[in-house]
Amino acid sequence: MRAQNSATPPMTIAVANPRAEAEPAAARRGTLLAALGVVSFSLTFPSTVWGLESFGPWSLVAVRSVLAAVIAGAFLLVGRVPMPERRHWAGLAVVAGGVVVGFPLLTTLALRTSTTSHAAVVVGLLPLTTAAFAAIRTGRRPSRTFWVAAVAGAVVVLGFTLQQSGGAVSQGDLYLFGALLVCAAGYTEGGRLARLMPGWQVIGWALVLCLPLTVAGSAVALAHEPVHLTAHGIAGLVWVAAGSTFFGLYVWYRGMAAIGIPRASQLQLAQPLLTLFWSVTVLGEHLSPAAPVAAGAVLVCIAVTQRAKS
Repeated sequence: MRAQNSATPPMTIAVANPRAEAEPAAARRGTLLAALGVVSFSLTFPSTVWGLESFGPWSLVAVRSVLAAVIAGAFLLVGRVPMPERRHWAGLAVVAGGVVVGFPLLTTLALRTSTTSHAAVVVGLLPLTTAAFAAIRTGRRPSRTFWVAAVAGAVVVLGFTLQQSGGAVSQGDLYLFGALLVCAAGYTEGGRLARLMPGWQVIGWALVLCLPLTVAGSAVALAHEPVHLTAHGIAGLVWVAAGSTFFGLYVWYRGMAAIGIPRASQLQLAQPLLTLFWSVTVLGEHLSPAAPVAAGAVLVCIAVTQRAKS
């Protein structure tokens, strides 16, 4: 019997790398969660307009925050979630000030005089502002391609929304730009915290942190602003409390934790166009034929930012 040639190479067996396979799946889940957040946020302005049919601006913001805090508190109690570590409270305060109080209040004040299409300018600029805040806060520097696509998308959305509204600068615009800054700070800090604790706990504890302030604010506002309950007003309040404030921020922060703040923020380039869609279907506002062109340009920018290394 002839001996086996020892020089014959051994048989190799390919071994799958579970981690390598899991990373793309996690990125897809993160993108889907962030996208669900964007859809939820896109309904915020139309729902706020409905809510203003029944409540004053201060009442609407305070009551929505209280209702959202009750929902979040129930989840925290059922899950027996321990209190956050002391080192996280400062970050939670930024989240609370930015996305629980600041952004809802400033945009609600703006929507007393601005249409939803005009108010959409703030969310058109929000991705770029959030990416800038994230770069400063985390020390990361997205690639040049990322920034070029982000700026291009922001310019497209800004130009489209300003063209729809006539480009006039008013007190409502000042409220909107203020909302832009505080919300970007809240998103950035929330995205950072969502890497350290579950995203729903981030928004949950931020809401609970604001509860003493929002309960007192509700009592004062309801005593001084008239309330005329309608079906639209109640539906708007329920959505901005349960949909936008709790569910939307829950999936948004989970998505940001999975795919990173800069990439997640660019998904919001689609938010103004979604808001304009709801403005037409829900509020009956007129939409310009330029919308499909703007939508196509925004989708191209989103695709580029998603592929760019950050």
